[in-house]
Amino acid sequence: MVKKIKRFWTVYILECSDKSFYTGITNDLCKRINTHNAGKGAKYTKVRRPVTLEAFREGLTRQEAMRWERYIKKQKKVNKLACLCGLECLKEK
Repeated sequence: MVKKIKRFWTVYILECSDKSFYTGITNDLCKRINTHNAGKGAKYTKVRRPVTLEAFREGLTRQEAMRWERYIKKQKKVNKLACLCGLECLKEK
């Protein structure tokens, strides 16, 4: 019997060059950010490069990450800043 390896997921918030935010999920954060900055990520970030990682939360199941992503994407920009405080903030705002 082969054990299934559980992959953990990360929800992340990027700041784009136009100061807008992009929220997504991944199971390989470094690779995903590089993909965004190479212009091969989401259509939204393709024309707003470079992007910088602002916050993330890791160690989630895929369903938990998707719930966080959906919640954050529904927020207005000012509330997304508040969401950053609930994640692992990388910068002092």
